[in-house]
Amino acid sequence: MYDHYSPALYGVALKVVPDEAAASDVLQEVFVKIWRNIDRYDADKGRLFTWMLNITRNTAIDSLRSKSHKLEQKVQDVTSVSLMYEPQLAVHLSVDHLGLTKVIERLQKDQRTIIDMAYFKGCTQEEIARSLDIPLGTVKTRMRNAIIQLRTLLKQL
Repeated sequence: MYDHYSPALYGVALKVVPDEAAASDVLQEVFVKIWRNIDRYDADKGRLFTWMLNITRNTAIDSLRSKSHKLEQKVQDVTSVSLMYEPQLAVHLSVDHLGLTKVIERLQKDQRTIIDMAYFKGCTQEEIARSLDIPLGTVKTRMRNAIIQLRTLLKQL
């Protein structure tokens, strides 16, 4: 299971947590969660990969929101900040084989921005509204419409 799914799950973790070491830690924690909670997986609700993707994304977001991560970011010096963006290239390769990049690119720009902020950067809807300076209701509507459109696009594949 690890050999089959870890590259894609690592790519998602790395997209949310732009540090290779932290993304590796997230991936390890994800597989521990999968091992401990496999009895909660319900095939009637969705595919195994989708369930594992959600665990990965949520674990990575939890990692970003943790106090230790925030403290580590404050302590980090300026020279290492520029290196954080190099792994982004690897993420696109890891996630792109799933076809997600191409599907997300088919969304409207405002929907893409919201999906990126929510699912890959771990922002809450309130944070997105503040960051984009738009009403919370607009964020919720755009996110809902984007998810509906993504669902339709993914069914066509």
